[in-house]
Amino acid sequence: MSSPFLSIVIPAHNEENRLPRALDQIFSFLKAQDYASEVIVVENGSSDATLAIANEFAKDRPTLRVIHEERNGKGNAVRRGMLAARGEYRFICDADLSMPIEDLPKFLPPALNDFDIAIGSREAKGSIRYNEPSYRHIGGRAINFAIRSLILPGLNDTQCGFKCFRAATTENLFRKQTLAGWSFDIELLYLARRGKLRIREIPIHWYYDPDSKVNAVRDALRMIGDIFRIHLNAMRGAYDSRP
Repeated sequence: MSSPFLSIVIPAHNEENRLPRALDQIFSFLKAQDYASEVIVVENGSSDATLAIANEFAKDRPTLRVIHEERNGKGNAVRRGMLAARGEYRFICDADLSMPIEDLPKFLPPALNDFDIAIGSREAKGSIRYNEPSYRHIGGRAINFAIRSLILPGLNDTQCGFKCFRAATTENLFRKQTLAGWSFDIELLYLARRGKLRIREIPIHWYYDPDSKVNAVRDALRMIGDIFRIHLNAMRGAYDSRP
């Protein structure tokens, strides 16, 4: 079986309300494209009907695969999906679709070339935020300031949930990933920097979701702890010894 051009990987934890709309929009978008694609939903740790809903959608969509990941954590779900994907380009996509799926071509050739990782950015020139409360924006910038200062200088928005990886980059980075939670993408971008991979920030349209699962204070504290864990892993040679 030939590999598709694009894989879209959707981590889904308790997403019974948002997943149906997201899948409808994604498949409508893909139907209009001239390349082969696949969609992978990775459900993990849900206490609602997320898994059943995803499986129901898959019945009449042969390019939709559903994976049940036993381990909790967004990082675990994304890693499982990205390593299971077969696409030449592999796109991480949050189920809230806070970035309209119509922005996806910005992450792919021919619009974008000469990259290894393309990350959606709410801060890059040309990006637009919609309906975001000022306190959330200020909190997000404070978190990003800490990330830039402690581990990833020069990247303006590491935590946006929309990122695209080339297939070879995926295999190299995700097999070295150790973090299971929200900070997994900080670790991946750190590893990419170590490997001198080309990272591009892509300006997007981003719509604030009042049902966001992010808790600014709690998640900021966890991220800072994880950043020090990444540095400690590097000092111990953990990333050098992993396959």
